[in-house]
Amino acid sequence: MKAAVSVLLGACLIGLGVSLTACNAQKEEERTFVDYQERGKLVVGLDDSFVPMGFRDDKGELTGFDIELADKVGEELGLSVEFQPIDWSMKETELKNGTIDAIWNGYTITSERQAQVTFSQTYLKNDQVVVTLKKNKMRTPNDLDGKVVGLQEGSSGEDAFNNNPELLKDFVKDQEAISYPAYTEAFMDLEAGRIDGLLIDKIFADYYLAQKTNKDDFKMLATEFPEEDYAIGFRKGETDLADKVNEAINNLIENGQAKTISEKWFGEDRLVK
Repeated sequence: MKAAVSVLLGACLIGLGVSLTACNAQKEEERTFVDYQERGKLVVGLDDSFVPMGFRDDKGELTGFDIELADKVGEELGLSVEFQPIDWSMKETELKNGTIDAIWNGYTITSERQAQVTFSQTYLKNDQVVVTLKKNKMRTPNDLDGKVVGLQEGSSGEDAFNNNPELLKDFVKDQEAISYPAYTEAFMDLEAGRIDGLLIDKIFADYYLAQKTNKDDFKMLATEFPEEDYAIGFRKGETDLADKVNEAINNLIENGQAKTISEKWFGEDRLVK
């Protein structure tokens, strides 16, 4: 009898746990901007090595274009912004499970991502380029025929590589790329000669190479991959939050604060208006 009662009680508890989990999941899906106001903060997920969008300075402090823009948006919305470094290849999973509320770190709109997240408006444009060493004497991506290419795992560059194989994938060594958790590690392998080229966001490459003492050792090759749109990713269906963030960004563009941030990090106003 005791065993039967225990089994019955266990089943009830399991059922209760499932119900609570379902309720929590439903609550996550139905979160509105009012819910964020009541909580008072927005948790932003980022790759904290992605210059100049969000990265750590010499003192280990987070800085960058997206960091400053997000903070200003938070002020506009009356929310504090908490930055949470994440594994970039797991960004959508972290968003779905509630670890973060937004992906905001040079995040490109793609059809695959649109199926998983709600995007803000586009606020920056980007291109994919190939960085190589000048000593390799490459003039176009076609010179990577039979060569080893690297890219960041989970990046828009990886999507472009796989979705437009005729532009690079079809003729590089083994028709595949070496994936890295961060671009900084890929650059180390490029300099060491372990890869011959690195497919990368031009925004990252421009800033990263400008800071290197041996920047003249590198060469950037233009590609024919489609131009990209940077936007902020929110949980699927959270259009209320996306609309509020869009409104805040537009206010910052109109009052000139977004321009000031852009000129600081890019030397010009690159905001999409």
